[in-house]
Amino acid sequence: MSTMALRTAMIPVTRRIRAYFAPVDRATGTPTIFDPGKHGAFALDAPPAPWLDLWWIDNFQRLCGTPTVALHAGARGAPAAQFRGSLDARIEFDFREWGKLQMALASGAQHMNVLACDPNTSAQPSGGTPLPASAVLTGSTALQIVLGAGAVDAFAAGDIVAVDSDYQQQTGYVGTGIAAAYVNDPADVNRDANYIRRVTFNLGRVAEKTVTSLGMAAAKLFSREEQTQIAKPVTALTLHAAFVAMPHTDENDRETVLCYRSYFPARMASVY
Repeated sequence: MSTMALRTAMIPVTRRIRAYFAPVDRATGTPTIFDPGKHGAFALDAPPAPWLDLWWIDNFQRLCGTPTVALHAGARGAPAAQFRGSLDARIEFDFREWGKLQMALASGAQHMNVLACDPNTSAQPSGGTPLPASAVLTGSTALQIVLGAGAVDAFAAGDIVAVDSDYQQQTGYVGTGIAAAYVNDPADVNRDANYIRRVTFNLGRVAEKTVTSLGMAAAKLFSREEQTQIAKPVTALTLHAAFVAMPHTDENDRETVLCYRSYFPARMASVY
């Protein structure tokens, strides 16, 4: 019997897993490509655009659902050959840290933002008539929302704001950056000018104020045109997510792949 020490290059440098997400381009119906040669070694806190950080996850697993079926022949019905059935694969994991985007990905359902409303208005199932939106002025960024003198008085440090455009009675996907909902008929959403802000993913918490602008605690996913204060979110302890792996075929139709795995060896370690 012989013994052999574990090779340094084969020892995992970490066991923590972090998830990242990129939205589908709804105008063309194409997903975002992740190129391991171009994007594989990015800084964890600064993923390449348009990828977004979903933070740490637990219990990550890939599940292969592609069956291998045997062909039986002969008097005894012995297996004579085998073939692969329909391609199928899934991934599952638990979010350790989560918010509106993680909730939407895990449940596959629309989530409504609770817009701050006039206390004298009547109660409505998805929230009453909200307070008037404040226009976002030129010079705004994902971390600094310029509203102008006076307009910032409606907001305070710690508030959560939703930034998106007015609903213009359009159909199809709505929401700047990440599509937040799909509208079949404007009547389905009561032709509400505030509907996009009710569902948008462009949320941020106010960290500080100046006489003309709001300083955000962290960069929002995207920023644009209109803004409304919303109530504080409700949090939960666990959130499980499961996804069907969609196949990718290369440009020459030579190979169909459900899952890619990339290996990056530890720095200064052998690759073998």
